[in-house]
Amino acid sequence: MKLGVMNPVLNAYGFEDAIKYLASLGVDCIEIGAGGYPGDMHLKPEEIIGKPDKIAAYKKILSENNIEISAISCHGNPLHPQKEIADKFHNEFKNAILAAEALGVDTIIGFSGCPGDCENSMYPNWVTCPWPEDFGKILNWQWKEKVIPYWKEMSKFAKEHGIKKIAFEMHPGFVVYNPETLLKLREAVGDIIGANFDPSHLFWQGIDPKEAIRALKGAIYHFHAKDTLIDENNCKVNGVLDNKSYGDILNRSWVFRTVGYGHGKDVWNDIISMLKTIGYDGAISIEHEDGLMSPKEGLEKAITFLKEVLIYENPGQMWWA
Repeated sequence: MKLGVMNPVLNAYGFEDAIKYLASLGVDCIEIGAGGYPGDMHLKPEEIIGKPDKIAAYKKILSENNIEISAISCHGNPLHPQKEIADKFHNEFKNAILAAEALGVDTIIGFSGCPGDCENSMYPNWVTCPWPEDFGKILNWQWKEKVIPYWKEMSKFAKEHGIKKIAFEMHPGFVVYNPETLLKLREAVGDIIGANFDPSHLFWQGIDPKEAIRALKGAIYHFHAKDTLIDENNCKVNGVLDNKSYGDILNRSWVFRTVGYGHGKDVWNDIISMLKTIGYDGAISIEHEDGLMSPKEGLEKAITFLKEVLIYENPGQMWWA
């Protein structure tokens, strides 16, 4: 396994300074945003596509610091019912693919997106229940008319440009939000579709990440190290569906935390061990969104914690068996 970081936490740094800082902390790889919600602070596709000198200079900074790129990220909603918004996310995702191709990266990360409920919708409609029966009709229409056709076409484009893995973050608010919906899209589109497994979005849904990893054997293409703290007192009153601001930490049912501050070492040991068990040996990419810690403190605590949890070496022969 390789210890990695998702780059937005380093937006206060220029690219070269960010890479040097990560190298000083013993990080192996970086996941770089190239548009969409992660932004493009450290990788603007238009500045490198078709420009060999720029590409070489970019790669040189990485190689001199022994840092690899684990994936290019471009989270967004290319299925948004408002065409202007959808087109923006769509074009940024395509450019991120072209940037990945230019840099020799075969994995791109994003969201599945969420359409509206009909052709004339203004806003996405995330369906979470089968009744009243209107919701079932909406869900069927979304998948048949929007989700599957779009990702079949985009997967074709990605393959043409060297992408082997489109890793969706399973995120509530989008049609792919749990293992079942991830596998549904994978079955419809093909095995280029897989998961960017982020346990933080699963914890609060009541999903056991360890069992979800087991269920997704062969379909996990990247991993986010981010934690969630469940506030049992608030949950007992209001449940886990919570639309209060992430900044309202005291009153929310759950909040994102840096790894180790939502669940202890035993839980993370189980997660990492299950990843190893199913054959995942890639990046463990820290995504810092902890409202109680500065970027620097949260990131460095996560790095220290994960260095004790990650399994770096292959086990070799079971000499005792």
